[in-house]
Amino acid sequence: MFQWSKKVVKSVTFNPEVADESLLSLVESHLEPQPEKSFSDLCKEALWQFLCVPESVKPGSNTTATDSVGQKIDELQRQVADLEERFFAKESNRLEAMERHILQLTQQMAHLAILVTERPIIHHQPPTSPAPAQTPVASAVPAKEMANTTYVATPAEDVDPVISRLSQFLDDF
Repeated sequence: MFQWSKKVVKSVTFNPEVADESLLSLVESHLEPQPEKSFSDLCKEALWQFLCVPESVKPGSNTTATDSVGQKIDELQRQVADLEERFFAKESNRLEAMERHILQLTQQMAHLAILVTERPIIHHQPPTSPAPAQTPVASAVPAKEMANTTYVATPAEDVDPVISRLSQFLDDF
């Protein structure tokens, strides 16, 4: 078998034919964006592919595979960090919106509590027959105090059902 020395230099000759010149042009355009590669590296890669040598046998395949895996891991970590950042920003916005909504509801509850405590509580039931326009505030009042009783107009459309329901809870509270 033929033995080579440690460093063997083989030359490739490109003739001034159209096919060779176009091949040389393609080689140059392929190597231009990859300054770390040489013509020798490109020839070796082509020979490995042409001779159908498996990746595991190729020299230096482990380092390129490791570098490639490392690059993919770095890219995935960047993507995960970006995703986390967008997720936390979105959740933070949702939390702030919920806090604003809770604050609004709290203010509305306080306003309703003030309205309920300022107004006398009248449990209004829909009349089965036409009711008088005025009803006494106090029921079961002795006759002599009846003269001093104040009447409050309570039309059915003035009583808010929400306030009515909330007043029941405030009474229990």
